[in-house]
Amino acid sequence: MFCYPRHQMTYLALLAIGLVAGVFAGMFGIGGGLIIVPALLFLLKMTELEAIATSLAALIPPVGLLGAAEYYTKGYIHVRYALLIALGIFVGAYFGARIMIGLPPHVIRRIYAGFLIVIAARMLVVGK
Repeated sequence: MFCYPRHQMTYLALLAIGLVAGVFAGMFGIGGGLIIVPALLFLLKMTELEAIATSLAALIPPVGLLGAAEYYTKGYIHVRYALLIALGIFVGAYFGARIMIGLPPHVIRRIYAGFLIVIAARMLVVGK
C-alpha cells in the first residue's frame, strides 16, 4: 500500500471533512459546528478554539465573517485547512441535495435523528 506523507494525509482528511459537511449541508442544511468542529477535534486533534475558528473561516461567506476575523486576529484559524474544507463543502452540498431530493420526509427525519445520536454519543464518550 502506498503511504502518503503526513501533510498529504491531513489535506485528504480536510477535503473529506469538507465533503461530508457539504453532503450533510445539502441533505439537512447543516455542516459547520455539527460536522466540521467534531471532525477537527477528533481526527486532527485541534483545540476547541482552533476547530471552531477554522470551521467558521471555512463557512465565511456570509455566515461568519466578523467572527472569523476576530479568531484570525488571535491566531486561531488554520487558513489552508479552512480553504480545503470549503472546497469539500462546495462539492459535497451538491451531492447531499441530490441524495435528499425525492426521499420521503419520514426517512429524512430518521437519517438526521440517527446522525445526531451518533454525534452526541461521540461527544459524550470521548474526552481529553
